[in-house]
Amino acid sequence: MLSVEGPLCSVDLGAQEARTVTVDSVLESFIGGRGVATKLAHERVPFDADPLGPENSLIFTTGPMQTSNMSFTGRMNCTGVSPLTGGLLSSNAGGFMSRHFADTGYAAVELTGASDELVVVHVTDEGVEFEAVPDLEGATVPETTAYIEAEHELDSEHVACIGPGGENQVRFASIMTTETRAFGRGGLGAVLGSKNVKAVTFDGDSRREVEIPPMHMDVHREAATSDHIMKEQGTTSVTDLANEVKALPTRYFSELEFEGVEGINGDRVAEKKYKKGTCSSCAFACKLPTKDEEAGVETEGPEYETVMSFGSNCSVDDIVDVMKSNEQCDRYGLDAISCGNVVAAYLAANDEFGNVELIHETVEKIAHREGDGDLLAEGIDRFHEELGVKNWTVKGLDFAAHDGRTLNGQGLSYAVANRGADHMFTTMYAWEYPLVASDEALPPTGLDGKAPHVVKQENARALEDCGVVCRFSRSFMTPERFEGLFDADYDDLLAIGSRVVELERHFNNQRGFDRADDTLPYDLPDFEAALDEYYAQRDWNADGTVPDAAVGDDPVSAD
Repeated sequence: MLSVEGPLCSVDLGAQEARTVTVDSVLESFIGGRGVATKLAHERVPFDADPLGPENSLIFTTGPMQTSNMSFTGRMNCTGVSPLTGGLLSSNAGGFMSRHFADTGYAAVELTGASDELVVVHVTDEGVEFEAVPDLEGATVPETTAYIEAEHELDSEHVACIGPGGENQVRFASIMTTETRAFGRGGLGAVLGSKNVKAVTFDGDSRREVEIPPMHMDVHREAATSDHIMKEQGTTSVTDLANEVKALPTRYFSELEFEGVEGINGDRVAEKKYKKGTCSSCAFACKLPTKDEEAGVETEGPEYETVMSFGSNCSVDDIVDVMKSNEQCDRYGLDAISCGNVVAAYLAANDEFGNVELIHETVEKIAHREGDGDLLAEGIDRFHEELGVKNWTVKGLDFAAHDGRTLNGQGLSYAVANRGADHMFTTMYAWEYPLVASDEALPPTGLDGKAPHVVKQENARALEDCGVVCRFSRSFMTPERFEGLFDADYDDLLAIGSRVVELERHFNNQRGFDRADDTLPYDLPDFEAALDEYYAQRDWNADGTVPDAAVGDDPVSAD
């Protein structure tokens, strides 16, 4: 079976030392990416670790496909205990860093402990160096990458960094790469900030030789020649459909359709797009470099989730205003979904929907924890009672833009996902809008028979994250191609995905998560029965916990 190759580079930030650890058995069993990082975290991070304490680790990983030039593979993974949810969480970022990471020759890089001073950690195939950077305290993401390029001749494609949001330990801070791409959901930027690390760079010339079957070029060719609306509008191409079927959260989730949708939809984004944008080696080119010269704003995006969080959910109907919010989040290193939803909650509490000046002012305050921003930086789950608003979160993570009250299978997915209310854990919405062929589609309402589909899609998404292969490869990466590229039966590959989900769940169980956390702030028909069916499909206990015997004992190798 195809898997990533190389050792784990374990970096002790407190001692400013690094060592390599042999993890071949983990690589062979979990392929790469999220799977390898989850297994390493399960074995090496204490179950009771404080997310913002030195005992937590951040584990960067990539997969075997990053040694190829196939489209949909310009991505990598970061895993740690989330300061927003309190559970083990993996976040996935696109851009151009994954191949530079692969050039170091490591299969994984683990950051442990905490530094006594603000540092940049330089990881290369020749070792690890620590650079004290006191002058970068409070620097934005562009300022940080500009410094690294000037001092080290490494452009933003080599850099994973935090802005003020991460330094100030905003619980939904992002780790940013290529300036505008984010390890977004769950607040791993705050973890990097708690370790006093401003940035990590990756560089080298030691990429492992991994034999990728020739069919990967078929995927690349089809990605280049396909006629797909995402090449013009990215994920915002779904905005009008979501609004039409009443699945677009509006005014802090109080409504499901937005009367101002035409001002923030895919057509408006396409009008502001001024060039093609892509990730490393990808011919699909679905990214959205946009600018508005009159307003003086240039950014990448917004994608659909940001159109919801800073658009409809804040009652903003001008795409340029959403672009400004998007640019702020990238500059300060904040997850645009969570930040927009937090601002929407603040607007709801103060009866200020549509107040664009207040929105942009509030983002600034959140990033710097100034005034009300200090409370808002804690996330909706921690401040909703004080503001008197409804707690629109699952496991502490606020909701994505495909509303489960209309797309009920997506709702079930939000409830059971180890990450919380995250749409990418299953992408169930694709089958319920639908965005798939009619013979594959599911009715949007009801939960009858949907639990097995949620399980299957959780496993499939985890497999992609092991690869690492982009979500938008759905039409191109068929089961047959997975089998051919990874040299394994597809059911066996899905079993690896299942194992990843189970290890995440087991880790979180040890931190107190159980059935009581698999819940929603709204009612769905036959929800409890669907939960029972979901647990039964996974052979878990009826209380939502994984039997200890199912986890087994296959520890990571010693040095």
